[in-house]
Amino acid sequence: MSEMDPHQAELMAADHCILVDCEDRPIGSAAKQQCHLMTEIKAGKGLHRAFSVFLFNEKNELLLQRRAGVKPTFPNRWTNTCCSHPLANRPEEADETDNIGVKNAAIRKLDDELGIPVGTLKPSDFVYLTRIQYCAHSDGKWGEHEVDHLMFCKPSVPICLDNINPNEVSEVKWVSPAQLKEDFAAARLNPTHLTPWFEMIATQMMLGWWENGALDKVMAAGGLGDELRSRVPKILTLKDKPDTQIPEDTPGLQKAQALQSQQEQQRQQ
Repeated sequence: MSEMDPHQAELMAADHCILVDCEDRPIGSAAKQQCHLMTEIKAGKGLHRAFSVFLFNEKNELLLQRRAGVKPTFPNRWTNTCCSHPLANRPEEADETDNIGVKNAAIRKLDDELGIPVGTLKPSDFVYLTRIQYCAHSDGKWGEHEVDHLMFCKPSVPICLDNINPNEVSEVKWVSPAQLKEDFAAARLNPTHLTPWFEMIATQMMLGWWENGALDKVMAAGGLGDELRSRVPKILTLKDKPDTQIPEDTPGLQKAQALQSQQEQQRQQ
């Protein structure tokens, strides 16, 4: 950690993530540093709870951020609006009632990363969609293995982006679905253009909830609904990237894979 940016090193040591099994049931906690080490991830010990926020403006454009160069995992890559972790040492973020914990964590991190002050957004402004599990290697030392809770947010108040934290975010941009597809094309030429979780979520499911008026329907309905949510894959990978496969020793993996296989068979019927 001696070579790491001091702010990032402090977060790695002080923040404690919620360790979970494949069904998102808490099984303990660990420092952010520990559960992002590839040695822990490969041993099936790094799976932790996370969230991803997708924030839209009045034109239904999506806000993307480019991760700062000092980030230990996936630096300088474009990704969704905000992605981070509810913390075990913050009781309001460990609360699972109506997904309030991940919403509280999102409010905190939108302030920390993008300078959107706490109080601008309320938990009720976030539409909870579903959760997915993914794994991704950043480099030989660091990586991600998360149960990621996905949320849409379309604020009814203006969002000021004049106070972005340069230690977390290097730049931001608003994109339409067509413009995001240009980023997909760029990622095919440059594998470090997008974060793997954003690429998985956006290409495999999110566009269907956004394009052609779908976003307004999802927001008005307050989510995907039980039927659509039940058809969402619970484990995402990138077929051309073996390092996105879930470690075999992950708690509850066999049951999760069996359920996903059953869902795929039902979708094909």
